[in-house]
Amino acid sequence: MARIVGMIFGEVGYRDFNFIVTRGSKLQKGAYVKVNHDSYGWVLAQVGSIKRYNEMYSLNVITGGQPKEGGGERVVAKAEVIGYVDEKGLLKSPKIPFRPGEKVYEADSALIKRSLNLGIRSGIYLGLLEGHAERVPVYLNVNKLIQKHLCILAKTGAGKSYTVGVLVEELIEKKVPVVIIDPHGEYAALRNPNSNPKEIGLMSRYGVSAKGYDNIVEYTPNLSLNPQADRKLALDISRLSIAGFLEMLPTKIPESQKGVLFEALQIAKSHGKYTLDDIIRIIQEHKSRAKWNLLTSLEMLRESRVFEGSPVHPRDLVKRGVVSIINLRGVRPDIQEIVVTRIAEEVFNDRKRGRVPPLFFLIEEAHNFAPERGFGKSAALGVIRTIASEGRKFGMGLCIVSQRPARVDKSVLSQCNTQIILKVTNPNDMRAISQSIEGFTSDLEEEIMQLQPGVALVVGDVVEQPIFVDIRVKKSRHGGASVEVVKEPRETRIPSPGILRRLFVR
Repeated sequence: MARIVGMIFGEVGYRDFNFIVTRGSKLQKGAYVKVNHDSYGWVLAQVGSIKRYNEMYSLNVITGGQPKEGGGERVVAKAEVIGYVDEKGLLKSPKIPFRPGEKVYEADSALIKRSLNLGIRSGIYLGLLEGHAERVPVYLNVNKLIQKHLCILAKTGAGKSYTVGVLVEELIEKKVPVVIIDPHGEYAALRNPNSNPKEIGLMSRYGVSAKGYDNIVEYTPNLSLNPQADRKLALDISRLSIAGFLEMLPTKIPESQKGVLFEALQIAKSHGKYTLDDIIRIIQEHKSRAKWNLLTSLEMLRESRVFEGSPVHPRDLVKRGVVSIINLRGVRPDIQEIVVTRIAEEVFNDRKRGRVPPLFFLIEEAHNFAPERGFGKSAALGVIRTIASEGRKFGMGLCIVSQRPARVDKSVLSQCNTQIILKVTNPNDMRAISQSIEGFTSDLEEEIMQLQPGVALVVGDVVEQPIFVDIRVKKSRHGGASVEVVKEPRETRIPSPGILRRLFVR
């Protein structure tokens, strides 16, 4: 039997209503409630605000008397109507207001799941719904999440990389190919089971257990910087057009040098497969004086070693059930740009031709590779914009991850139909988020600024309305935790789950 938490009173609209909270109720802001409507049946609503009044106390203080304890006190809540599910299973908004005097009940998990479209177990298990006493798992539709692009935004330390790790674990188990641009080398930790005692103690709450993943392949353009990688990442220079080649050069070259380069590429292509060394040798034999500055640029490109070795092709990176990590830790920013540009272009081109299966392309620190105007330039911006606008038609999902939303290209951010947002406090970043979310309100802004670590706002096509999710514990080890400078003394007792969730760094 559903528990009564209040009664509707006063002027009632069809979008919201006020109700007097039952004495002794533990109702909180964000809680889900339901009301039985004459025409629509059960209608779901969410508590937006709660106020406590005690007119007797105020009156007695003014007149100098002592109020009777508890006398005249009442608690009033305002609820925003979410809607009801019709016979077709669609969420609709009521057009007729509730009657004053109708009882307000605590919403049951079945109604919440059905109304908010929290999905079924075949979806991506992100965590537990915040604002409800019962455990309500949140499952997101895999196809909607991937096909229509996703952005994960948060300030440093709010749980951004941890949330990405949870998402990738789910995609691995769904056999979805994933390619990760990893500037900090933290995602290879997915191989190892979670051994954090604090998080292991919380696993039963979320219904998960520690687990490592074997189907991880780590690539790096420089094995001396990242010797633990499985394979050196070498790009295939023979797939470059003249325009692509010019983009890769560390300096801009005049038309005369472009002519020399074009001739050299034509000669090299006539011989079939070729390398950067072949192009340099052909240009060295050229009679033009313009070749010398061009050779300097090509030598700089050769020193980057990104074209050295057996080339890695999209068919190597994109395999069903495999996560390919492009570890760029320690690699110079200009070389990172070259790698991201070429990988993105080659994977997208092969996906359009059906040479690789549908995939999820995830870019960490996206503000470095798709910067907003005024925050730098990147050769990768063009192809990332193209994937954002056209990728869904070809089955290439894009995930933008950043701690500085204001510095991410607005056209890329606006193409992400689903947003997972953790705590953000910077006004410029908040403004960028509000511009990318339809129907963004000041209430949502306030909620985002006050979020606890590990709690995320999910908005977009995967949910019927914005929801807050307590991100589940990772099954695998988290590779992005902050390094402790000073070791703090450890607690000997195990704190409660609510406190514990706020202790570990995500």
